[in-house]
Amino acid sequence: MKNWGFYFAVGVVGCAMLGLGVWMSRDKSRVSPGAHGPPPVDSKVRPALLAGADDMVLAIGVDGIRSTATDAAATVIRTAAKARGAARDPAGLTIDAPLDQSLFPQEIVAPTFLWHDPANAADMWLIDISFGEDPGHIAVLVPGKPPPAGRIDPRCIAATNEIYRGTPYQQSARSWTPGAELWSVIKRRAVAVPATIEISGFRSSRPHMVLSDGRISIATSSDPVGAPIFYRDVPLAPSKGKNGTIQPLSAEFITLIAWRLRDISKPSSRLVLTDVPTCTNCHSFSADGKTMGMDLDGPNGDKGTYVIAPVRKKMAIGKEDIFSWNRFAGQPKGHKTIGFLSRVSPDGQTVVSTVNESLYVRNFEDYKFLQVFYPTRGILAWYSRATGEMKSLPGADDPEYVHCDAVWTPDGQSLVFARAKARDPYPDDGPRANYAGDPNEVPIQYDLYRIPFNGGRGGKPEPIAGASRNGMSNTFPKVSPDGKWIVFVKCKNGQLMRPDSRLWIIPVGGGQAREMRCNTRSMNSWHSFSPNSRWLVFSSKVNTPYTKMFLTHIDARGNASPAILIPNSTASNRAVNLPEFVNIAYDDLVSIDVPALDYRRHNLRGIQLATEGRLNDALAEFDKAVEDEPDYLDGRMNAALLLRGNGRAEEAKTRLEELLRRAPQYLPARRELARLLEKQGRVADAMAQYEIGLDHNPEFLEAHAKLARYYLDGNELEKATGHLRALLAADSKNPLRFLDLAMTLLKRGMVDEAARYLEKSLQVDPNFAAGHFYLGEAMTRLHKHARALAHFEKAMAADSGSSSSRAATRLAWLLATCPDSQVRDGARAVRLAENVCASGGYRDPDQLSTLAAAYAEIGRFDDALKQATRAARLADPRDHSLTERIRRQLKSYQSRQCYRIESQ
Repeated sequence: MKNWGFYFAVGVVGCAMLGLGVWMSRDKSRVSPGAHGPPPVDSKVRPALLAGADDMVLAIGVDGIRSTATDAAATVIRTAAKARGAARDPAGLTIDAPLDQSLFPQEIVAPTFLWHDPANAADMWLIDISFGEDPGHIAVLVPGKPPPAGRIDPRCIAATNEIYRGTPYQQSARSWTPGAELWSVIKRRAVAVPATIEISGFRSSRPHMVLSDGRISIATSSDPVGAPIFYRDVPLAPSKGKNGTIQPLSAEFITLIAWRLRDISKPSSRLVLTDVPTCTNCHSFSADGKTMGMDLDGPNGDKGTYVIAPVRKKMAIGKEDIFSWNRFAGQPKGHKTIGFLSRVSPDGQTVVSTVNESLYVRNFEDYKFLQVFYPTRGILAWYSRATGEMKSLPGADDPEYVHCDAVWTPDGQSLVFARAKARDPYPDDGPRANYAGDPNEVPIQYDLYRIPFNGGRGGKPEPIAGASRNGMSNTFPKVSPDGKWIVFVKCKNGQLMRPDSRLWIIPVGGGQAREMRCNTRSMNSWHSFSPNSRWLVFSSKVNTPYTKMFLTHIDARGNASPAILIPNSTASNRAVNLPEFVNIAYDDLVSIDVPALDYRRHNLRGIQLATEGRLNDALAEFDKAVEDEPDYLDGRMNAALLLRGNGRAEEAKTRLEELLRRAPQYLPARRELARLLEKQGRVADAMAQYEIGLDHNPEFLEAHAKLARYYLDGNELEKATGHLRALLAADSKNPLRFLDLAMTLLKRGMVDEAARYLEKSLQVDPNFAAGHFYLGEAMTRLHKHARALAHFEKAMAADSGSSSSRAATRLAWLLATCPDSQVRDGARAVRLAENVCASGGYRDPDQLSTLAAAYAEIGRFDDALKQATRAARLADPRDHSLTERIRRQLKSYQSRQCYRIESQ
């Protein structure tokens, strides 16, 4: 029991009301103070009790903190303190944050305390802060406000996200944030001995009756963090295009991506980079903090562009700081790499990355986990900043495996990376994943390996015990700067942004892996060690779908403390990812500018001016973009499109031709030039452009479609067939592709092959009416009349429109003229033919010809002659096949003979 008598005796205002008070020990076997106590404080005076303040502090025997409690507040504090010491069984109050035994760095700003009180009558709370056996206490009276609502960035609100208000449980919490002075005292004193935080609930009108009680302990580490954190701050706003394709971030939100630097001793972060007119992504720094690397999408869709630049107070990234992983000499023809998770070496002179990668990517409209993204193929390559060399790393370049997530050991002599058996990212069979963690994801589990760098000569990769062959996916390793530990992510499948990802730690040489105490319930990844190896920053979605940043301490034995939130790192509707400690002082990096991207800014201004109808100004901006970056094909293309759209077709044509001389493979310009020529009536020239486009890219589908139609119109059926086959190969789930090819094969007399493609169209869609109709035609020509009959009937059943009349006509013709008596049915043929003729007003010569054949089949030759004569009169003379058939029919009916298919 701790005696507060001395502190009451020194004349604290209000003590006369209570007599000498004793702050009782926290032993729950306390004696009740009895029924008699001070008069209750009326609930109407509760607001006045705090006088509008967030709290009232009463410091007893603690240096460095001023008491702010009024007389009335001090009275209530003492009354509640005495009541708590005597309360028998108060309800168990739950302190949700910080977690018990949390360890804070000396520099960090105050956390927000959150708790849930089961005592519904409680409307005021006493927070008692004590330090071991020290008799000093800090008592804080708080109103238990709802958790503070975070700042909202209105620019990031979209139809596909929401302003997250928290679960009902989160919303029902009570909160308090210590002031800076009080938090400084708590941190200072909690270095030697943990601080005990006890929160007690009571009703403001009855402070002598404590209703609830809960406690935790927190401590301050003697290890400073010692470095700021660089991180990416992004909106979460997926978008769905017209063709159903989902993008993880709408194009309109790209410029809202921000990069920030956070000193945890400051209340908020510093914005160092934003409004970048292209996607920027993963980054890394050298061990000394003097060199930064970052992904930066380059011109013409080059996602392998990479920045490596010296860190300065005001950085300006120029063209000289940029290279592209697509320069890799071992890149397969036609392949475009992104340079997956590149990493700068400790000395800042080399970058290692995954190239030649195949990626499994699934994007979702659910902003909470909007993307699945991991490589299934790829090798490691390195780039030398000094020489410009770019080579694969022997030992990590086997195409039978995927190699990724490479990081350097602190001495720069070795790499730790993830490896798995390579596989195709999109197998043809099976359903696609519809959410992160869906069992339908392409399965892949990585193991961690170590390989010597050996000056770029590589060596033999060795699996790391404890992080390999354990039935899980082991990824994203980070080696502590002191070389003692590897922290990695373990999950069931894949990597990055996994709902089930958790952090594990092993000795750098391998051994027993341990799950870290800092793990939260949802997604733990994107971690980074502080330069002194004592702190780890990581991202989690435990509190909100908008990823936030957390901190944990790692002691000499690799034990982690509970996670603590780094507050106020971004708006509530934005996400923090890729946090990384940078070994610099906070003021060593103030801003980053990217003049290397000025060409993109000119292009965006040109687009804006064009929407405003300012043609010449827009054109000038596009020309400036090209002047800054002559290889920026999009800028050249936009100028041509602007000219064409404003009736200046010849100028547009000149610009497109100039663009194609520079980049013959640039299909958007080839397509646009072909369209322009076609519109001018220069069809043959347009088709020549499509042919050239196919020389550069055989998968240029628009070219195949245009050329197929061109050759069909010219009756060059063999040439058309090749393009139709290409279209089918690219769209084999579309029954129309099978039909187009089959109809052309029928025209060429290749009936057997046409029938096979028609049967495949029906495998795709068993109710495809046109497929049944033309398969009936093919079966008729192959003299498989029973099968023909069945398909004409299915065509009628599958289509109630005009196609059904066509199928009924062909069915009636077969029933009337088939040489197989088992198939013929004259009476049914008459019913079908009369119905279709009536619906067509007896004006269709083919239908009338069919009706004539049906009448002849049942012996009504006079009626047959009458309908055949009418058909002959209505038939188009240019339709030689039909007119010749009707001529033969008339001859048969005049001889009182039925007409048979073989007589055609």
